[in-house]
Amino acid sequence: MQRASTLPDNWLDRLGQLVAARLRSETSGYEPYTPSDPETLERTLRPGDILLVEGNQKLSAAIKYLTQSTWSHAALYVGEACGAPPPGSEPARLIEVVLGEGCVAVPLSKYATYNTRICRPVGLTPEDRKAIVDFMVSRIGTKYDLKNIFDMLRYFLPTPPVPVRWRRRMLSFGSGDPTRAICSSLIAQAYQSVRYPILPEIKSLPGHMTAQSTYSRQEILHIRHHSLFTPRDFDLSPYFRIVKPTLEYGFDYKAIRWHPETDRALAAQRAAEAPAGDATEISDGGSG
Repeated sequence: MQRASTLPDNWLDRLGQLVAARLRSETSGYEPYTPSDPETLERTLRPGDILLVEGNQKLSAAIKYLTQSTWSHAALYVGEACGAPPPGSEPARLIEVVLGEGCVAVPLSKYATYNTRICRPVGLTPEDRKAIVDFMVSRIGTKYDLKNIFDMLRYFLPTPPVPVRWRRRMLSFGSGDPTRAICSSLIAQAYQSVRYPILPEIKSLPGHMTAQSTYSRQEILHIRHHSLFTPRDFDLSPYFRIVKPTLEYGFDYKAIRWHPETDRALAAQRAAEAPAGDATEISDGGSG
């Protein structure tokens, strides 16, 4: 009886791994606008920062459509919390959840050829920052159940014909285990563990009568269930600052060296847009 009960589980697990591998396959034609520089990223990032990634997997296309966002993946920067790397390997600075693998630690160079964005929590205390990092480190090695194949099959339809208001719900529909492996729920759970807001729902309820106004409104913040969080939420959150590494160390647009063809094109454009009177004055000045 025991063997008969385990055979279906093993078969479903293998099938789930095949489906997950297919969803992780990369699509062709992806070209980043501003690929990340691992050295600059490492110099800019702080433990607790969230790195958003514009992925190019089949799964990424579905998540970007369902969330109406550029960002399809999120990872947490933990600094040196993962310890020294094995000889000859890069240090793991990011912790992320990958479909088919679970919670893993990876180097920054993994996303050297992707568009990325840094989201930094504002006002986070050192104690809570450490608690968030420790939360993620403690989850390394966690695996997620891939036996519910139907949860993953939905992502083979990158543009399902559903209203916008229902698309986010599609990420949390089903058993939830593959959802946690796809969405940003583990990072959201880490922040919720220290009660740091991301995008809380705000509900207004009638309050008591006061001398200043007839009725007062009391805002009650409701923390959403972690399965409903997506990478885009950290970008939209009013409690996370967008950090751009290029601007952090004294950006000077005058120091940019443009290609000579760009300079010639700009000069030709200025000449074409110059008023006729200016051209006459230049001509007269040259002949006098």
